[in-house]
Amino acid sequence: MNLPNKITISRILLIPLFLIITLDPFSWGNMHLFGVELPIAHFIGGLIFIIASTTDWVDGYYARKYNLVTNLGKFLDPLADKLLVSAALILLVDLEMVPSWIVIIIISREFAVTGLRLVLAGEGEVVAANTLGKIKTWTQIIAISAYLLHNTIFELISFPLDDISLWVATFFTIWSGWDYFNKNKHALINSK
Repeated sequence: MNLPNKITISRILLIPLFLIITLDPFSWGNMHLFGVELPIAHFIGGLIFIIASTTDWVDGYYARKYNLVTNLGKFLDPLADKLLVSAALILLVDLEMVPSWIVIIIISREFAVTGLRLVLAGEGEVVAANTLGKIKTWTQIIAISAYLLHNTIFELISFPLDDISLWVATFFTIWSGWDYFNKNKHALINSK
């Protein structure tokens, strides 16, 4: 297994740690950051989420730079993104920070695209994430990070980065899902 794939697997392995810490089983209390009261568990969980999310760029960089792109990587990388983002969004619903209907839209799109990927894989096609899919992922990561960190820095200027970025992420989730199905509709039309 090459280095980019190991980095991708490390992203998947960080998900349970992120969930356990963010749920605050140890009751670490709160801290004040830029005038905002922030649970320490959310701060640490937010940092773990950001680090895990950053590995998405790192593994892609190494895969392209050293010509280590593999079919396994094309499969694992978007899967790791979907698992991390879905876990974080479900957690944010549990913490009553984001509306469940938006999370249902986002996760439904992920299941639908994953299903289409499986159909394509059955036909011998492995499709890497396209530009819209990458924008979708990064807007979701920004929104989740802003919520986990309680919009800390932007609270100073009363800018709701968390809410705005969630709406932007929802828009790109729908658009990229439509684009993915539109470009690969042949797999569904021609299937028996």
